[in-house]
Amino acid sequence: MTTVWVPCDAAAVAVGADDVAEALRAAGATVRRNGSRGMLWLEPLVEVETEEGRIGYAGCSPSDVASVLDGSAESLGIVDELPWLARQQRVTFARVGLIEPTDITAYQSHGGLAGLRRALTLNPAEVVAEVTTSGLRGRGGAGFPTGIKWETVRTTEASTKFVCCNADEGDSGTFADRMLMEGDPFSLIEGMVIAAYAVGAREGYIYCRSEYPQAITTLRRAIDISYAHGLLGESVLGSGHAFDLDVRVGAGAYICGEETSMLESLEGKRGEVRAKPPIPALEGFLGAPTIVNNVISLGSVPMILADGGAAYAALGTGRSRGTSVFQLAGNVKQGGIVETAFGISLGQLVEGFGGGTRSGRPVKAVQVGGPLGAYLAPEQFDLPLDYEAFAAAGAMVGHGGVVVWDDTMDAAAMARFAMEFCAIESCGKCTPCRIGSTRGVEVIDRIRDGDETTRHTNLVLLQDLCTTMEKGSLCALGGLTPLPVRSALALFPQDFGVAAASDRSTS
Repeated sequence: MTTVWVPCDAAAVAVGADDVAEALRAAGATVRRNGSRGMLWLEPLVEVETEEGRIGYAGCSPSDVASVLDGSAESLGIVDELPWLARQQRVTFARVGLIEPTDITAYQSHGGLAGLRRALTLNPAEVVAEVTTSGLRGRGGAGFPTGIKWETVRTTEASTKFVCCNADEGDSGTFADRMLMEGDPFSLIEGMVIAAYAVGAREGYIYCRSEYPQAITTLRRAIDISYAHGLLGESVLGSGHAFDLDVRVGAGAYICGEETSMLESLEGKRGEVRAKPPIPALEGFLGAPTIVNNVISLGSVPMILADGGAAYAALGTGRSRGTSVFQLAGNVKQGGIVETAFGISLGQLVEGFGGGTRSGRPVKAVQVGGPLGAYLAPEQFDLPLDYEAFAAAGAMVGHGGVVVWDDTMDAAAMARFAMEFCAIESCGKCTPCRIGSTRGVEVIDRIRDGDETTRHTNLVLLQDLCTTMEKGSLCALGGLTPLPVRSALALFPQDFGVAAASDRSTS
């Protein structure tokens, strides 16, 4: 009987993967459901097991089932050998697409639990030292060194400590957290167990956005299986260390992606930013020392412990070590997941992996790091993707989301959207964010609609407003909203009705 793999990832399901799976079963095939390989433009991507390897068939529908099973359909060849995949360096996503997400036996046969088993042979300080050596930094956007955060929690005296995973992935153009939770949930669970052992925590929570129902279902099933196999509970793998884990579901507030707002929500309160200090590592969930890391950060930990921190640190460049999971979205021909070492250029990512725009028109801008990230022009495509290089260019890597626009983009409209987004999603606690973003929408409207005299006055006002938001906001929502606004104005002044500097100098 033919064994066929059909993704259960939400992106594949959205374009008919469940119907294809049902048609394959009806035709007599053995159907197994895997996470997506990350080539989203090919979904539903069906893979047929052969002696040579798994053969891929792109964009399948129920009507293609007969030709797929008899081998007459046009194939992509062996999926593992496709250049788009072969050029990547998959560490965190090493298993995604290869196994059934909640098959713990397959998880272990593909290297799962090796990191935890090694961690349990070390003392907690040694586990933290491995994470510190790896150079892992927060993949949620802030880029804070993970080892330092863990060491702070480990060395803080407290009777109770927590590990909280921030899975409130709300940035536009980002989907890596979702794909890991849906495609390899045990890697996240294992990472959280390692973190708990390292700092002395006995309880943890995954705070997942409500818009990810498949991820929530998969995580809860994986947690039940983990308890049944001793990965969670009173004695993790017989070590004597207890750790309990649960999933909590958010209610759609973007601000709860900010760590302190997330903790407020976890405690049953309104999602609202806390003033710092104290930081969550000292006073977090219920006032106890708390590790707060995102899905990709925690999902990378098992590989770091299995292979050693130095092996992970050998990848990347400068202070940006290891790999990053970049997400290609927007007007791009080949959108999806690209995991590769830091240091790849933006052009290699957008043109090499992405294949340029889906429309076939020239790229006008790329926004990296979500709706609060700066816009970058094709002239900046040689910029290496690492934290320091992007910061020096006035941009940020953030969560690794890369959204592409062609030359029909209106930069002024996008700047307005940034302010409007902030106004809608602000928790309202601080005035610069709550009021500044609302005034920002109004000022940009006046710039776009006014004459040359009023436009100049409002441009000055907009810059002052951006400075107030940047310097005075309590969290990154208000503090980073000026980044896309200022970059849009600097790169594309003509979209705001302002002559470019080169035009002014020649007039």
